[in-house]
Amino acid sequence: MKPLTKMRYIPSQTQLKERCTSVSSWKLPKQKSTLAPPEVWTNKDMDPVKPEHQTWTIWTWMAYWATDTINLGTWETASAILSVGLSWREAIPAIVVGTTCVAIPMVLNGAIGAKMHIPFSVAIRSSFGYYFAYFAIVSRAILAMFWLGIQGANGAICITIMLEAIWPSYGHIKNHIPESQGITTQGMISYFLFWIIQLPLLLIPPTRLRYLFLAKIIAAPITAIGTMGWMVHKAGGSGDIFRAKATVSGSQKAYLFLSSMSSVTGSWATLACNIPDFSRYARSSEGQFIQLPILPIIFTLCAVIGIITTSASGVVYGELIWNPLEIIEKWLDMGHGGRAAAFFAATSWYIAQVGTNITANSISAANDLTVLFPKYVNIERGCIIAAIIGGWVIVPWKIISSAETFLAFMGGYAVFLAPIAGILASDYWLVKKQNYDVPALYNPHGRYSYFKGTNWRAVIAMLISVSPNLPGLAYSIGLNSDGSDSVNISTGAKNLYTFDWLFGFVTSIVVYTALSLIFPATESLVNETIFGHSVIHAGSNASDEESGMNVHVHEKSFDHGNMDPLHGDTVHKKG
Repeated sequence: MKPLTKMRYIPSQTQLKERCTSVSSWKLPKQKSTLAPPEVWTNKDMDPVKPEHQTWTIWTWMAYWATDTINLGTWETASAILSVGLSWREAIPAIVVGTTCVAIPMVLNGAIGAKMHIPFSVAIRSSFGYYFAYFAIVSRAILAMFWLGIQGANGAICITIMLEAIWPSYGHIKNHIPESQGITTQGMISYFLFWIIQLPLLLIPPTRLRYLFLAKIIAAPITAIGTMGWMVHKAGGSGDIFRAKATVSGSQKAYLFLSSMSSVTGSWATLACNIPDFSRYARSSEGQFIQLPILPIIFTLCAVIGIITTSASGVVYGELIWNPLEIIEKWLDMGHGGRAAAFFAATSWYIAQVGTNITANSISAANDLTVLFPKYVNIERGCIIAAIIGGWVIVPWKIISSAETFLAFMGGYAVFLAPIAGILASDYWLVKKQNYDVPALYNPHGRYSYFKGTNWRAVIAMLISVSPNLPGLAYSIGLNSDGSDSVNISTGAKNLYTFDWLFGFVTSIVVYTALSLIFPATESLVNETIFGHSVIHAGSNASDEESGMNVHVHEKSFDHGNMDPLHGDTVHKKG
């Protein structure tokens, strides 16, 4: 008999009808590969990554950060720093220091995924406890979905430029949407196209993301450098920004530097927590250490390109233009050659935005959703759910146009994320000494249950790290559009909030480590790592292994057949 071969899964008419009328029909099958006890539902996407899927090398990490940092947000980072009164002499060091600060927890927490091959939503249980971990998981999932939509709303501008470059009449579409909705008819068409083209790209498995990295690492840098070169050539030099001096001095300058540094750090605060979602696919535990030098270098280079291009734009257009898409839009009026250049440049930035959405938001939210709803959500479904909620339910275009206070809160969410990153890192390196009992992370009654699923040490560390910055967060949210404040707080609280991420990260490490050493949770400590694998070796004692006991689990390979990504059904076809 010929061996079984795979065929494409196609749901039957009956299955499609059931899925339209019954929630239970979407339930994923209980899979043999899970490490959790029988009464706990989980799925294979939460399990440690199998060796054959551990494909990320040191070159993948370099490409990952080269693609993730080269985007519109990084380009415009320096504008925020220069706009508060600092010069490029302060802006560049602030960027270097800020990215270095966040690269440290990237490496510390990335080591967890690289060694254990587990996602953030599972690893966080070791420090927070099985149930308190849901606080961190929900926080990260909500934030990821919001930013997924907001980045999409910005990326829709790329679609508009691309279409105008091909059909100039697209720029004159009559608007039929009320102004109160924060978007025009043209904007809605562009946004829908961005979203629908992005959707299948969000479903690229993390093990195959290196192909997307390759496309972006070629397109985005060429466009960025090309735009800078063209602007400098047209301006006959780099402009006046590099001759400008800071307009502030003394303590005000120092706090503005700290604030700028913290803003740079805060923009990567989410990934500093959930970097295990990507490092879990690493081939070796050493490769991810390249993040420490590569992140500051690439981020700073992209920001410098933005500074030079913007400085030259002041000479060419008589105004400083920080958004490269605004420069590209001006090319549309330069004839056929200008329109062609605008099309390809906008396409490159589109790829950059989608790449950032995948790596920073979509996969992160999907991993969290698989833990929150393991009966119904796997990675593929999680990406689709995140795309729908982030893309449509939260109405991102309206948030961007009218909700300054909400965006201020989103930016200040590093107040909560910094302690999460600090507790996760200190638990792994200082408390657990790099040794986890991986199967126990999947057991609500195992060694990481602490007190009713909550590690009180993490609770106290969170409260002490977050509370001092809450007045500053309230103040930033309460600022009126004219710059006046509706919340009165002390000068000290304002100054503390300028380096909120650094304060929260360091404080959480000190408090959590001290409490764990003074009041050790001895039941959660193991002398060596207990690795878990997706499949239990035939003939082994499943009950011991699933309960998180000190048992080494061996992997046995088998053919899953062809899985329906939305349902998990397995189909085999006889050859």
